[in-house]
Amino acid sequence: MSDRMNKGKQVGCMANEIDFDELLSKYKSDPYDYVDIFAIHTGRVSFKVTEGMEVEATSGQWRQVPGSVLYEINRERNPKLITAQTNGIVADVNIELDGQFVEAGVKLMTIKHPLKKKEIIENILKEVLSLFVAPETAKYYFAMDIQSRIDKKGCGAVTIKSGDEILTMSLMKRDTPVYYKGEEGVIHSIYFKHGVSVAQGEPLFGICASDKLPIIQKIITRVKADWDTDH
Repeated sequence: MSDRMNKGKQVGCMANEIDFDELLSKYKSDPYDYVDIFAIHTGRVSFKVTEGMEVEATSGQWRQVPGSVLYEINRERNPKLITAQTNGIVADVNIELDGQFVEAGVKLMTIKHPLKKKEIIENILKEVLSLFVAPETAKYYFAMDIQSRIDKKGCGAVTIKSGDEILTMSLMKRDTPVYYKGEEGVIHSIYFKHGVSVAQGEPLFGICASDKLPIIQKIITRVKADWDTDH
């Protein structure tokens, strides 16, 4: 996750205190996300890209088309090719690690991902909504009553308050209820898919107080009007 997103987690739903012009100016001058690529496990790495190369993400209806190969990592004579999960330009390659044995989690390179208008809106919303993040790396599902209300009325019509059972966390074949802690508001944005694992600390959904909804809509309208390209 980019530094810009990390900062967003601390903002909360205080959109009326945010300088929209400054936010838009930031994205217009630097309309990119910077995705760091790390070694998935220990092994000897061999880079398959160089700085400045364009790479494509995994694609296809069932994600059956592999992305561009970024690097190979070899552990105990078991080589594995690692492909791009986002499109963009390769940057900040730690070329001194090419051919070297590295530990898991070592940063290898960065992909500079050009943001589309929809992504700009989603990123700005993450900066102004109150984000509820995954307490552990696991699969998440909305509680049955919450999911039923979302299915009937849409997430924007569902209000939750602190103490509500909001999610079920599925980890190691055990299901655990997750209770919401935070300000009362409506579920504005959902960032996870049922049955798909979410890393600890990543946002699950964004909450906004009901009286802030017009401000959120103003953000969306402003970006659509001011952003003159969809990349």
